[in-house]
Amino acid sequence: MSMYMTYLMLFGAILSEVAGTSFLKASNEFSRLTPSVLTVICYGFSFYILSIIVQAMPVGIVYAIWSGMGIVLISLIGWLVFRQALNWQTVVGLGLIIAGVAVVNLFSANIRH
Repeated sequence: MSMYMTYLMLFGAILSEVAGTSFLKASNEFSRLTPSVLTVICYGFSFYILSIIVQAMPVGIVYAIWSGMGIVLISLIGWLVFRQALNWQTVVGLGLIIAGVAVVNLFSANIRH
């Protein structure tokens, strides 16, 4: 699998996880059927894609990118969609997460096994 395809799939896994987390909020503690089912489907799809990606990249790097970018994106969705507040400390922390993911990704000597 090409590195381009690997990153494209990773981006899909991140989007699927973010969608699942958004549906999780809408599921109202799994008391609403449709958002609950969508949560499980999105998480399952995300983990399935991750299981493919870890064949081409080290699991630590995959997880750092997936979880870091997922945190940033779901925080933005929480702010934009669910009207949750983001103070300056949170924004700085999210910036540090982005910087950390960039450092792990750019300077890892063994992105490929």
